[in-house]
Amino acid sequence: MLILGIDPGSRITGYGVLDVSTATPRYVASGCIRIRAEDLAQKLAQVYAGVSELIAVHRPAEFAIEQVVMSKNADSALKLGQARGTAIVCAANHGLSVSEYGPRQIKQAVTGSGRADKAQVQHMVTAILGLSASPQADAADALAIALTHAHARRGLLTSGSFGGHQSRRKGSSWRDFRP
Repeated sequence: MLILGIDPGSRITGYGVLDVSTATPRYVASGCIRIRAEDLAQKLAQVYAGVSELIAVHRPAEFAIEQVVMSKNADSALKLGQARGTAIVCAANHGLSVSEYGPRQIKQAVTGSGRADKAQVQHMVTAILGLSASPQADAADALAIALTHAHARRGLLTSGSFGGHQSRRKGSSWRDFRP
């Protein structure tokens, strides 16, 4: 069974794919969707197309994504939220359940500290998955999101004050939506 982890962004969206059919998660793929458009609508279309292609290629059973955290720059937070929403809609349109995790929860699950920096997350993802080289930062974050979901599936996450939310709605198409 495969999990697709997404670290959303309006310029770079990281992705990580893990096989969790055995006791130890196994690395399948990771990388970045590089957004080249300038227009917001086209940026979101590229995020959607990139996530859709990943789903078509890897056929994940589950989808995990990072929650938006309010930052000092409201414009950046809004753009991140739009890219995140686009990825979630893409997953839902492909019939995948969507699970969401907060940044502190992801860091806690992977490094043992909710205050870890990007380099620590990158190092631990490399070590946990036994990779020969460190993945690019956005890809490492996406792999960390997938690892967090793998831990949550096995009941290995502790519920702490760092937050986290799982949404497990599954539908086959937008055409099936009923308000």
